[in-house]
Amino acid sequence: MAQTYPEKPVRLIVPFSAGSAVDTLARIPGQKLSELWGHQIVVDNRIGANSTIGTEAAAKAPADGYTLLLTNDAALATSPALYPKLPYDPVRDFAPISLGAFIPVVLVAHASQPFATVKELIDYAKANPGKLHYASGGNGSAQHVPMEMFKQIAGIDLVHVPYKGLGPAFNDVVSGQLPIMFAGLSNTPAQIKAGRIRALAIGSAKRSSAMPDLPTMQEAGVPGFDYAAWAGILAPAGTPAAIVQKVNADWARVIAMPDVREKLVTLGFELAPTTPAEFGEMIRREMAKVAKVVKDANIRVD
Repeated sequence: MAQTYPEKPVRLIVPFSAGSAVDTLARIPGQKLSELWGHQIVVDNRIGANSTIGTEAAAKAPADGYTLLLTNDAALATSPALYPKLPYDPVRDFAPISLGAFIPVVLVAHASQPFATVKELIDYAKANPGKLHYASGGNGSAQHVPMEMFKQIAGIDLVHVPYKGLGPAFNDVVSGQLPIMFAGLSNTPAQIKAGRIRALAIGSAKRSSAMPDLPTMQEAGVPGFDYAAWAGILAPAGTPAAIVQKVNADWARVIAMPDVREKLVTLGFELAPTTPAEFGEMIRREMAKVAKVVKDANIRVD
């Protein structure tokens, strides 16, 4: 079966809009997969309901290898912690194929703020409890969850200001309407270079090759902090193991190609292909981690 697969175009559902980080991670390697397979990878942006619509569509698709899903931690770890009745189960309804990449987040502050390091931010927040506001793309977003983790570890009181999407939130921090937020690494370099914002630390446990001089949150004095958004590729549960293994091997092959790797790394992706079993274990581990943060911070959906 794997020797002849695929024999026709493959639909790759992305439950986010065109131009998003997850969409980019689908399209750049997807073009190479199309060339490798001799059949088109058709990216299907099925957006809506915080990624639920596209993820559900993939879960209910035929398990024949001709519908795949490329999605992120919001769909696979955060939504299950926020929504008691999702129309899909991240573990039961999918066959993991491979982690694609980590998408680091950066703690940024408007240039006018009186702190230039994480320690100075913590000291300022402790001296001014409940007066420092932060922006996010919405409750449970990849900007909200890490800031709540930061608050818990550092023992500080920050006020959440949720927006309807990352773009408006980031724009208001860049313009100085709000002082701080966690933003995707790929969003920040131009605004840092222009002097509008400053980067204080990166959320992941290791420094990013895209910003090697930027300390991690742990290095900056927040012990145990480790957060990065991530995205990976899955198939509907019941997809033949031979097909899962073939897609896994070919995915690893294309993202190792120098031109693909260079494009994605330049955009801030930390490429990290895994085995199907490793990705499945990661999903379960991340579900438990995020569920604890959501419970402890009493995060609720709008």
